[in-house]
Amino acid sequence: MIPVTRPVLPPLDEFVEKLRIIWSSLQLTNDGAMVRELEASVAKVLGVRHVIFVSNGTIAIQFAVRAVGMKGRVATTPFSYVATTSALVWEGLEPAFADIEPGSLTICPSQTEALLKKGANGVLATHVYGNPCDIDALCTLGERYNVPIVYDAAHAFGARYKGRSLCAYGSAATLSFHATKLFHTVEGGAVVTEDDAVADAVRRLRNFGQSGVDHIDGLGINGKNSEVHAAMGLCLLPRLSDIIRERTMLAEVYSAEIADCDSDVKPLSWRDGTIPNYSYYPVVFSSEAALDRCMQVLAASDIRARRYFRPSLSHLPYIRNPNPTPVADSVVNRVLCLPLYSGLDPALAQQIAVLVRSSLTVAL
Repeated sequence: MIPVTRPVLPPLDEFVEKLRIIWSSLQLTNDGAMVRELEASVAKVLGVRHVIFVSNGTIAIQFAVRAVGMKGRVATTPFSYVATTSALVWEGLEPAFADIEPGSLTICPSQTEALLKKGANGVLATHVYGNPCDIDALCTLGERYNVPIVYDAAHAFGARYKGRSLCAYGSAATLSFHATKLFHTVEGGAVVTEDDAVADAVRRLRNFGQSGVDHIDGLGINGKNSEVHAAMGLCLLPRLSDIIRERTMLAEVYSAEIADCDSDVKPLSWRDGTIPNYSYYPVVFSSEAALDRCMQVLAASDIRARRYFRPSLSHLPYIRNPNPTPVADSVVNRVLCLPLYSGLDPALAQQIAVLVRSSLTVAL
């Protein structure tokens, strides 16, 4: 079976050597040496001021929106993983959905502004599949309406826009280091920010609200991560360039077959100025029927693809009175992520792409 993704793992001996250091230190958690080394190393790779390592990407969003002071209604996207919306709801915020751009699949700035005019107090936008939002337009909106902009950058580690890491934009950005990501710590996440006050707030939030052993500044929870998880990240981080280079090569194999399929199926349109990380390889079909045919053709060869994201978040059962989002509602039924991971044979990627093309003419 060919999976849609597979985790990257370092040589076992290298990871075990990190574990030996942890065993010698007798410190497994509570802001240990490896956590601090990982935070500093990731910050250097991304070219950012602060990286705060937390237990997962969902809690990273919760910490970020709380640390930047979001209140009430928050403009956000219906096309993302469920964690983007559930984190807002969990924090007692009300998601207000702006539809997406049909090309980039990221949040539409004009619809976002319409929500800000109606009283939304912040923006939570997703760099979908590592494709940047219209950062310049959203930055202008943040300044015009004096609201914070937080980016869900779970797919964006290693991607760049106008020469900078995608994580360097906004009031804060959040990362997922889940095992399925191109860089991971098995489980984990991070909040990235250039703002010292936001960084200090997140550090307190992840540690029960404490700023010292006997000093509690306010409400917090346990969002820390362990030395063992940090060790995995430290083993993988030096391989980041090689991982992205391999994924880029595989994406080019797909694109060579799929890019000229007219309107039947199209790869993602990357925003100008982007250097992608190819965390995923999504294709958008002309219809849900065409997507279904493709999935059946791939399944017949024991190849797994994923309908990611689905459903449109404005249709979640705990969302009330959502704004209409017709573009997202259409895209969720037509987008499919093809297998893409380190170690995927380029010849196999070529075969998968050929099957995608052939599915367009198959009658089932």
